[in-house]
Amino acid sequence: MDWSPLLLTFELAAVTTIILLVISIPLSAWLANSKSRLKPVIETLVSMPLVLPPTVLGFYFLMAFSPNNAFGEWINEWLGIKLVFSFPGLVVASVLYSLPFMVHPIQCGLSGLPISIKEAAYVMGKSKLTTLFRVQLPNIKPALLTGIVLSFAHTVGEFGVVLMIGGNIPGKTKVASIAIYDEVEALNYGTANVYSMILFAITFCILLAVYLVNGKHLKKLGR
Repeated sequence: MDWSPLLLTFELAAVTTIILLVISIPLSAWLANSKSRLKPVIETLVSMPLVLPPTVLGFYFLMAFSPNNAFGEWINEWLGIKLVFSFPGLVVASVLYSLPFMVHPIQCGLSGLPISIKEAAYVMGKSKLTTLFRVQLPNIKPALLTGIVLSFAHTVGEFGVVLMIGGNIPGKTKVASIAIYDEVEALNYGTANVYSMILFAITFCILLAVYLVNGKHLKKLGR
């Protein structure tokens, strides 16, 4: 039993979730408040991973990040980062692939807040940034928790995208989902079952905790 795929999976999920949280808060705030004509286009781009096959996204990530293309070559030469068949490449692909799972809950939470909360903060002289972080976000804790957990769980379950961009390099890009596939291909069903049960148990416990926490929050609100 090789534990490195599981450790790599949870490391990838944790790093991806942290980056997504940083990116998604300002993006979600803009989507929740903007009346720009570009808003439907941005919302569509953010939501594309929900409907596109993972292999399609993985293929385009592979082409974009490849040193044979201008973008991949520029990253490799000027930033010294190799994105193809590497852990940083897995992180970038996972962030883009799991983006809607963080953005949508936060956007819905911000959109559902009474506008009077924001206006009251402005009347008190608070800036937009202060209002967002000191007033709005504390009032949508369930939405934030949901986005964090969904992003983490979705990254844990990735297969097509990570296989296309990361390949199957032990200790470097071989995550748990790929390890399960390899064990099934080798007819090692016992080891595949261990990997699967660990992922099942952990994701079940995480999701159950979210529903329990959100349920208690709704009871406090009297809903």
